[in-house]
Amino acid sequence: MAVFEGFPDGTLPFLAELKANNNKAWFNDNKARYEALVREPALAFIESVGPGLAEISLHFRAIPKKVGGSLMRVYRDTRFAKDKTPYKTNIGIQFRHELGKDVHAPGFYLHIEPEECFVGAGIWHPESKELNLIRTFIDDNPAAWKKAVQSAPFARQFQLEGDSLKRPPRGFIADHPLIDDLKRKDFIAIKSIPADSIHGKRFTQSVLKDFQKTDPLMRYLCTALNVNY
Repeated sequence: MAVFEGFPDGTLPFLAELKANNNKAWFNDNKARYEALVREPALAFIESVGPGLAEISLHFRAIPKKVGGSLMRVYRDTRFAKDKTPYKTNIGIQFRHELGKDVHAPGFYLHIEPEECFVGAGIWHPESKELNLIRTFIDDNPAAWKKAVQSAPFARQFQLEGDSLKRPPRGFIADHPLIDDLKRKDFIAIKSIPADSIHGKRFTQSVLKDFQKTDPLMRYLCTALNVNY
């Protein structure tokens, strides 16, 4: 596999073209460009992340495989979607927990598209069991939660995002001091990054540094779910 030297200058323009021509015929005609501008550099990036990710935690995986690894599929699941366009127009890379196939666990994420690039960490749309464990842990350990999400530099650079309930979850009072956090359905932290940063070979270290900054949140969530961090 090629050494990662940054995503090519043509990566973002290609994704913009794909968005404007999101159909099977165009994609098939431009499959070689997809390989050269998206999949090959993405796999090289994933491989380059592996050693540094292990220094952050030994329990997350960087898997540079075309199918079934850290690179998310370009093909959309349109079975129950109103939008029937067949392809994703972003690059999604997930570094899952070693137990990720058996347990809905926190992970690290990189998102690249022309409109927005960002790094993320946490857990997205957890199942009800895991969601209840996190909420109960926050209720039982409120000071540690506030310390985790208010710690610098995490709090200065990352924002907690995702969906929330309109009403308090069952078992929690409306005037709970952390009710806004308890109403969360996602516990994911996002940091926007400059689009031009993806092109340099230093991009790997930049992403790893951002992942490291999420340590307080990731450690808290892993503890709540009783998985290793």
